Amino acid sequence: MSDLRANRVAEQMKKELGDIISKKIKDPRVGFVTVTDVSVTGDLQQAKVYISVLGDDKQQQDTLLGLAKAKGFIRSEIGKRIRLRKTPEISFEFDEAIERGNRIEEILRDLNDTHSN
Repeated sequence: MSDLRANRVAEQMKKELGDIISKKIKDPRVGFVTVTDVSVTGDLQQAKVYISVLGDDKQQQDTLLGLAKAKGFIRSEIGKRIRLRKTPEISFEFDEAIERGNRIEEILRDLNDTHSN
């Protein structure tokens, strides 16, 4: 039961976070961010937000710093938009899956090119 609720809260947070980050965060360090996933613990106390950022390593790190700085504001915005007794603590992490997927695709393409020659 709590897993179902945690998943619903995570999906709602994912939608709202995308909107908040793109429209409300004015920090110039925060680049083009995509919220790829949100994982909420069963007790709804912690939320891990997975993001991907367009740009190089420096832009990614700057974005992470900007989001960390805005964490309090983001959390209060989530609290206003989602009806929960207590808004989960938010932590941001890079979604490595996209990068890993791109790397696998690149390897497969290289393999395919060598076999077709």
